[in-house]
Amino acid sequence: MRMTRGKLAAVGAVALLVLTGCGGGDKDENAVPETATGSLEHLAGEVNCKPNMQTDADEIRQAICKNTDGKFILATFATDRGQRDWLNGAKDYGGYYLVGRKWVAVGEEKMVTALRGTLGGDMEIGTDHSGGHSGSGSAGTGTEHPSGHTGHSG
Repeated sequence: MRMTRGKLAAVGAVALLVLTGCGGGDKDENAVPETATGSLEHLAGEVNCKPNMQTDADEIRQAICKNTDGKFILATFATDRGQRDWLNGAKDYGGYYLVGRKWVAVGEEKMVTALRGTLGGDMEIGTDHSGGHSGSGSAGTGTEHPSGHTGHSG
């Protein structure tokens, strides 16, 4: 199955809107391990999740995962460029992204922070263009988390 960049961004954005909700959480950035690598199944196994595959294409493999910390999207990419293109499109919808080499986990701030404690990686924050809240969009409070918004179209 071949997917265009626009379709990949739309799939990621829809998944983000389905899974995430506003919420804060404590951050523990002191305990970040070396960034994990491997297949989607391997990464899911590292965080005790049985992946529910949503997209299984040459360019991207994407699954919904759930563990004791909550739900998240886990995606792996064939290329670094494909990953960056997907992130650039998906981040327009807001949310929290844990980024490793050719993989991304997407979820609430608390979930992504918990995953970072196992998988390592870098946390990136999406931008919200809805104008629905004031504030800087900083990840510090969790109060500006935009994922509770509906009505986005891909």
